[in-house]
Amino acid sequence: MTALLRYHSALFLRSQRWLAPLILYAALVVVGVRPGDPVAGSLGIAAAGLLPVSAWAVRICLTQEPEASRAVVAAAGGRSRAHLAALLTGAGWPVLAGAVAACAVTATGDLTGTGGPAALLAGVLATTACALTGGAVGALAARPFVRAPGLSVAALLLGSLGALVTTGSPAKHAVASLVGAEGAVRPPWAACAAAVLLAAVTAAVSRLAAARLE
Repeated sequence: MTALLRYHSALFLRSQRWLAPLILYAALVVVGVRPGDPVAGSLGIAAAGLLPVSAWAVRICLTQEPEASRAVVAAAGGRSRAHLAALLTGAGWPVLAGAVAACAVTATGDLTGTGGPAALLAGVLATTACALTGGAVGALAARPFVRAPGLSVAALLLGSLGALVTTGSPAKHAVASLVGAEGAVRPPWAACAAAVLLAAVTAAVSRLAAARLE
């Protein structure tokens, strides 16, 4: 699995397709977060902006291989394992970007009423919840479920929007717990745990579908 993760990460980084989602996320954070704003709301904005970026990154990792390369990797490492490695790569890099953003927002935000470590923990948990929820959206909006590029992009956009506004979504709960926070910031443990469960179930379904449909 380590070799497959390194392979997909190398493809992702060398293709430079990560630049577009990273620039989009950086722009969302710069526009939506101002130094000196209440840290809880700023962390919520940074977390929410990561969801479509994570979905995009997962879709990139699932579709970046040429057909011939995909067949060789599937024969060498197993189709299911290769598919899982692509999912983990696509979701892992956004989690890292979200953690960096949470550190920057915490360092520049207004910490009145809360402590820096507590705010940082809440931000990391919220960005992780949004990244994993976005990863689940990206997995369902790409192969093997949706093969047509136009339909895949449309499903990704609609799914990302739905994940941010639908009641019961881990991402919505994580963002709401920060944006609507008054006083001390409470880390969204439940939302993060639910996002981990959602991502795990989605990955299992996606792996099974890839093994049977491709």
